[in-house]
Amino acid sequence: MFERPPTGQAAVIVHIAFGIDEYDEADQEFRELVESAGADVLCHIGGSRRVPDPRFFIGGGKADEIAAAVAEHGAELVVFNHDLSPSQERNLEKRMNARVLDRAGLILDIFARRARSHEGKLQVELAQLQHLATRLVRGWSHLERQKGGIGLRGPGETQLETDRRLLNDRIKLLRSRLDKVLARRDQGRASRRRARTPVVSLVGYTNAGKSTLFNRLTGEEIYAADQLFATLDPTLRRMDVPVGEPLIVADTVGFIRDLPHELVAAFRATLEETREADVLVHVIDAADNERRAHAREVNGVLADIGAGEVPQLEVFNKVDLLDDESPRVEYDAHGRPVRVYVSAMTGEGLDELRHALAAFCYPDTVTGTLRVPPAAGWLRSQLYELGVVGAESYADNGDALLSVTASQADLERVVAQAGLKFGDVLIERRPVRPDVERLAAERAPRPPA
Repeated sequence: MFERPPTGQAAVIVHIAFGIDEYDEADQEFRELVESAGADVLCHIGGSRRVPDPRFFIGGGKADEIAAAVAEHGAELVVFNHDLSPSQERNLEKRMNARVLDRAGLILDIFARRARSHEGKLQVELAQLQHLATRLVRGWSHLERQKGGIGLRGPGETQLETDRRLLNDRIKLLRSRLDKVLARRDQGRASRRRARTPVVSLVGYTNAGKSTLFNRLTGEEIYAADQLFATLDPTLRRMDVPVGEPLIVADTVGFIRDLPHELVAAFRATLEETREADVLVHVIDAADNERRAHAREVNGVLADIGAGEVPQLEVFNKVDLLDDESPRVEYDAHGRPVRVYVSAMTGEGLDELRHALAAFCYPDTVTGTLRVPPAAGWLRSQLYELGVVGAESYADNGDALLSVTASQADLERVVAQAGLKFGDVLIERRPVRPDVERLAAERAPRPPA
């Protein structure tokens, strides 16, 4: 039996390769995670194995090496970039006389630091308790002691059993509260569905720039920083687009490789926004050499939560850090936007992104010119009442030429009510795409007067 050693910030970090090709990238990300948790990295220990050791995960010899490093540097914490079983954690702690934290526990600690809203704190606490529930058994020697003292001997419940019961009671309470949060979110989504308001959900690897992009698109000022998991709490705001009604944009928690299952389960209320979205804007760090691997990780998590079939628009962010990329929109063979290159920091490409989102969310939108004869004055007044007329001119015969942008279904309806055929009235139709030349000219620096 042993008493769990006190925790601290001075850490030895351990990353073992098990035949993966991305060791360096994973190692750098691991160091950033540890630093994000506020730890002071004193020593880094690496190595390789074919399979994990059942007792120590890393083998007895490597465990002795880490124990020596802990003693030499006076470390209080050993952090592994791997998921450890409860028994492996306990065996390592006894061997090293220092607290041992695995990757899941590290990420949970970061989430606990970053959660700000009531909902976020509930979700993080639930994930922490679910993770802790498997680590109660024999983790502390005092948990095995029978309660003693006058009036406390009762049925003989051990401290371990009491703590486990209290833990389970707290988990049930948190789940009940989160169910209420989920019910409120369902009501909000139902209202948006009744109003036919499209929802765009920003997803992506952590630190890809989602929150910065969200602020640029919506005019908000939510917290954004160059660090892993800068924000956890979901935020929904309206965003105006050049075509159609305003959209709802949802900023969600960032993903990462080997995201703990406890977090995915606990954050179901938040991730539900992703699954129910009309479009996923997959934000990718264009300056990251591992962007494709990170994109696969994100798509894997999306598939796990049931959002794998939601339409995606890829947005390559941070093009300002690249010399060979510029803001632009790429379309598929059917004229649908599939990829947008932007810089959320400088604002370049955001107009193209707004046009792309409008085309994505309102695929039946018509932008073109309608010829309205003088006898159809009611149709002209209805189009103005709908607010779809952008400009008006007149033909030589007196017909009104109205430049319109609206849903084709709405246009066909009012044209039919006026006793006309839509095909006869529509004399020009233009694709709902950004005028790239015009936008480029607007961004170009003007010569001094």
